[in-house]
Amino acid sequence: MSETDSDQTFVQVWTDGGCKPNPGPGGWGVLLRCKGKEREMLGGHPETTNNRMELTAAAEALEALTRPCKVQLHTDSEYLRNGITRWHSGWVRRNWRNAAGDPVANMDLWRRILDAAKPHDIEWLWVKGHSGDENNERVDVLATKGRENL
Repeated sequence: MSETDSDQTFVQVWTDGGCKPNPGPGGWGVLLRCKGKEREMLGGHPETTNNRMELTAAAEALEALTRPCKVQLHTDSEYLRNGITRWHSGWVRRNWRNAAGDPVANMDLWRRILDAAKPHDIEWLWVKGHSGDENNERVDVLATKGRENL
Protein backbone atom coordinates (compact mmCIF):
# COMPACT_ATOMS: atom_id res chain seq x y z
CA MET A 1 0.00 0.00 0.00
CA SER A 2 1.39 3.41 -0.87
CA GLU A 3 0.30 7.02 -0.89
CA THR A 4 -0.48 6.80 -4.61
CA ASP A 5 -2.92 3.87 -4.37
CA SER A 6 -5.97 6.15 -4.09
CA ASP A 7 -7.22 9.60 -3.27
CA GLN A 8 -7.57 8.61 0.38
CA THR A 9 -4.98 9.90 2.83
CA PHE A 10 -2.34 7.27 3.61
CA VAL A 11 -1.50 6.86 7.32
CA GLN A 12 1.04 4.57 8.91
CA VAL A 13 0.28 3.58 12.50
CA TRP A 14 2.28 1.74 15.15
CA THR A 15 0.60 0.64 18.38
CA ASP A 16 1.71 -1.06 21.57
CA GLY A 17 0.39 -1.76 25.03
CA GLY A 18 1.47 -3.57 28.12
CA CYS A 19 1.30 -4.04 31.88
CA LYS A 20 3.78 -4.59 34.65
CA PRO A 21 2.79 -6.92 36.24
CA ASN A 22 0.01 -8.45 34.13
CA PRO A 23 -2.66 -7.78 35.27
CA GLY A 24 -1.73 -4.52 36.90
CA PRO A 25 -0.89 -0.95 35.93
CA GLY A 26 -0.80 -0.64 32.16
CA GLY A 27 -0.01 1.76 29.37
CA TRP A 28 -0.50 2.16 25.65
CA GLY A 29 1.35 4.07 22.95
CA VAL A 30 0.61 5.14 19.39
CA LEU A 31 2.64 6.66 16.55
CA LEU A 32 0.73 8.11 13.60
CA ARG A 33 2.66 9.12 10.46
CA CYS A 34 1.02 10.96 7.57
CA LYS A 35 2.45 13.18 4.84
CA GLY A 36 5.79 13.50 6.60
CA LYS A 37 4.27 14.52 9.93
CA GLU A 38 4.13 12.47 13.11
CA ARG A 39 1.89 12.40 16.15
CA GLU A 40 2.54 10.45 19.33
CA MET A 41 -0.19 9.48 21.80
CA LEU A 42 -0.07 7.61 25.09
CA GLY A 43 -2.18 6.77 28.08
CA GLY A 44 -2.59 4.32 30.89
CA HIS A 45 -4.88 2.60 33.35
CA PRO A 46 -4.13 1.66 36.97
CA GLU A 47 -5.58 -1.88 36.78
CA THR A 48 -5.75 -3.64 33.42
CA THR A 49 -4.16 -6.35 31.24
CA ASN A 50 -1.64 -6.48 28.40
CA ASN A 51 -4.39 -7.42 25.95
CA ARG A 52 -6.66 -4.54 27.01
CA MET A 53 -3.80 -2.07 26.53
CA GLU A 54 -2.95 -3.49 23.08
CA LEU A 55 -6.60 -3.11 22.04
CA THR A 56 -6.89 0.36 23.58
CA ALA A 57 -3.87 1.54 21.58
CA ALA A 58 -5.47 0.42 18.31
CA ALA A 59 -8.82 1.98 19.21
CA GLU A 60 -7.21 5.29 20.19
CA ALA A 61 -5.17 5.35 16.97
CA LEU A 62 -8.17 4.74 14.71
CA GLU A 63 -10.40 7.17 16.63
CA ALA A 64 -7.77 9.89 16.11
CA LEU A 65 -8.28 9.76 12.33
CA THR A 66 -10.69 12.50 11.29
CA ARG A 67 -11.59 11.25 7.78
CA PRO A 68 -11.53 7.95 5.88
CA CYS A 69 -7.94 6.85 5.31
CA LYS A 70 -5.83 4.06 3.91
CA VAL A 71 -4.10 2.73 7.00
CA GLN A 72 -1.17 0.44 7.61
CA LEU A 73 -1.46 -0.51 11.28
CA HIS A 74 1.60 -2.22 12.77
CA THR A 75 1.20 -4.21 16.00
CA ASP A 76 3.30 -6.73 17.87
CA SER A 77 0.12 -8.25 19.32
CA GLU A 78 -0.97 -11.44 17.60
CA TYR A 79 -4.11 -11.26 19.77
CA LEU A 80 -5.06 -7.93 18.17
CA ARG A 81 -4.16 -8.90 14.62
CA ASN A 82 -5.81 -12.33 14.77
CA GLY A 83 -8.88 -10.97 16.53
CA ILE A 84 -9.48 -8.29 13.95
CA THR A 85 -8.51 -10.28 10.84
CA ARG A 86 -9.68 -13.82 11.69
CA TRP A 87 -11.82 -14.20 14.79
CA HIS A 88 -14.23 -11.27 14.99
CA SER A 89 -16.57 -12.39 12.20
CA GLY A 90 -17.26 -15.64 14.09
CA TRP A 91 -17.77 -13.77 17.34
CA VAL A 92 -20.31 -11.45 15.72
CA ARG A 93 -22.06 -14.40 14.04
CA ARG A 94 -22.28 -16.15 17.44
CA ASN A 95 -23.61 -13.01 19.17
CA TRP A 96 -20.23 -12.16 20.75
CA ARG A 97 -19.55 -15.68 21.98
CA ASN A 98 -16.27 -17.48 21.38
CA ALA A 99 -15.98 -20.97 19.91
CA ALA A 100 -16.53 -22.48 23.38
CA GLY A 101 -19.77 -20.51 23.77
CA ASP A 102 -18.38 -18.14 26.41
CA PRO A 103 -18.64 -14.35 26.14
CA VAL A 104 -15.74 -12.85 24.17
CA ALA A 105 -13.10 -11.30 26.43
CA ASN A 106 -12.65 -7.55 26.00
CA MET A 107 -15.83 -7.31 23.91
CA ASP A 108 -16.14 -3.58 24.70
CA LEU A 109 -12.76 -2.87 23.13
CA TRP A 110 -13.27 -5.16 20.14
CA ARG A 111 -16.54 -3.32 19.38
CA ARG A 112 -14.78 0.02 19.79
CA ILE A 113 -12.07 -1.02 17.31
CA LEU A 114 -14.58 -2.36 14.79
CA ASP A 115 -16.60 0.86 14.96
CA ALA A 116 -13.49 3.02 14.59
CA ALA A 117 -12.22 0.88 11.70
CA LYS A 118 -15.41 1.10 9.59
CA PRO A 119 -14.56 4.20 7.54
CA HIS A 120 -11.00 3.11 6.80
CA ASP A 121 -9.19 0.71 4.48
CA ILE A 122 -6.85 -0.99 6.96
CA GLU A 123 -3.95 -3.36 6.43
CA TRP A 124 -3.20 -5.04 9.78
CA LEU A 125 0.51 -5.88 9.98
CA TRP A 126 2.20 -7.94 12.68
CA VAL A 127 5.76 -7.09 13.69
CA LYS A 128 7.85 -9.12 16.10
CA GLY A 129 8.18 -7.22 19.37
CA HIS A 130 11.58 -6.24 20.73
CA SER A 131 13.29 -7.25 17.50
CA GLY A 132 14.81 -3.94 16.46
CA ASP A 133 11.86 -2.42 14.56
CA GLU A 134 12.52 1.27 15.31
CA ASN A 135 8.90 2.38 15.38
CA ASN A 136 7.73 -0.63 17.39
CA GLU A 137 10.43 0.15 19.96
CA ARG A 138 9.28 3.77 19.96
CA VAL A 139 5.66 2.91 20.80
CA ASP A 140 6.88 0.45 23.44
CA VAL A 141 8.62 3.39 25.14
CA LEU A 142 5.40 5.45 24.86
CA ALA A 143 3.36 2.62 26.40
CA THR A 144 5.83 2.39 29.28
CA LYS A 145 5.56 6.17 29.82
CA GLY A 146 1.77 5.86 29.77
CA ARG A 147 1.97 3.27 32.55
CA GLU A 148 4.57 5.17 34.56
CA ASN A 149 2.66 8.49 34.32
CA LEU A 150 -0.43 7.15 36.07
